[in-house]
Amino acid sequence: MKRTGFSEAECPVARALDAIGDWWSLLIVRDAFDGVRRFGDFQKNLGIAKSMLSARLHKLVELDVLELLPASDGSAYQEYALTKRGRDLFPVIVGLRQWGEAHLYRRGEAHSDLVDETGQPVGQLVLPSRTGRPLTWSDTKVRKAGARKR
Repeated sequence: MKRTGFSEAECPVARALDAIGDWWSLLIVRDAFDGVRRFGDFQKNLGIAKSMLSARLHKLVELDVLELLPASDGSAYQEYALTKRGRDLFPVIVGLRQWGEAHLYRRGEAHSDLVDETGQPVGQLVLPSRTGRPLTWSDTKVRKAGARKR
């Protein structure tokens, strides 16, 4: 069965999911934020089949989420690094992390923590209005592309 593509959708969420919405791609990006740079390290860390990893890395490079660079240790290997587009996924990864922490763990159950440079836990993500007031879903609405004022 062929997967439906959303690369031309009017909805930015659909386009984003079409580009990087499978779990392997997001886990690769997560690992890249954690400093993983080499194919073998991604493979070992994720336990993903080499062919699957190769395909996902190729797509992430094609999407300009990752770039291939010469190895930082001067060896003949190449390494993957986040591009600006890839680094811009940081709030997405943090949002998924915080949602998982809030809803998928029992009270007191151990999990990894995201901390800042001082070792303190990162605060909850907040979506601010233009004036800085925190917004919830009920404070917003989607204005469809055809309904925009010109």
